[in-house]
Amino acid sequence: MTASPSIAPSERSRPSSLADLFVSFTVLALQGFGGVLAVVQRELVERKRWLTQDEFIEDWAVAQIMPGPNVVNLSIMIGARWFGPAGAFVAVAGLLVVPLALVLLLAALHARYAAHPMVAGALRGMAAVSAGLIAAAGLRLATALARNPIPLPWSLALVAASFVLLAWLRAPLVWVLPTVGGFGCLLAWRRLRA
Repeated sequence: MTASPSIAPSERSRPSSLADLFVSFTVLALQGFGGVLAVVQRELVERKRWLTQDEFIEDWAVAQIMPGPNVVNLSIMIGARWFGPAGAFVAVAGLLVVPLALVLLLAALHARYAAHPMVAGALRGMAAVSAGLIAAAGLRLATALARNPIPLPWSLALVAASFVLLAWLRAPLVWVLPTVGGFGCLLAWRRLRA
């Protein structure tokens, strides 16, 4: 099921309470093995309808440039949007409390059984699945490029430049983000101003 680019106000939803916010982010976190972008997009845009696709892309972009984990930043923004500082705290708690307990348990098990060939094979398989989830989310989010103020060829050039700088040349993100991202912001600003 795919969400339309804009959700009608009558179809728009919101967390019903702080408990709903906590449980929603806990469920979201428990689904996010190896990367949560695909899960977050599906849950918040398509299932819960708390955000439109465009709002999600904008919020995710802001979450990426802020210090700290992207999904934690996004949870803070969403929690604060609906319930203020208490919502921000509850969303982060929902995102971290139960997964933290599970990670500590899994770390103990991994320390004991990491050398077992079956465990090593299972971990390699999970890495491949995680890469596929991230690629699928990227393709799903790419549809928003059609509504982007930057022309598609320029958008693709920015994507290619970022990939080359980060993956091949191994440039530090702290230099790539302000350079390529700043150029993208300038292009968008000029197109919106025209």
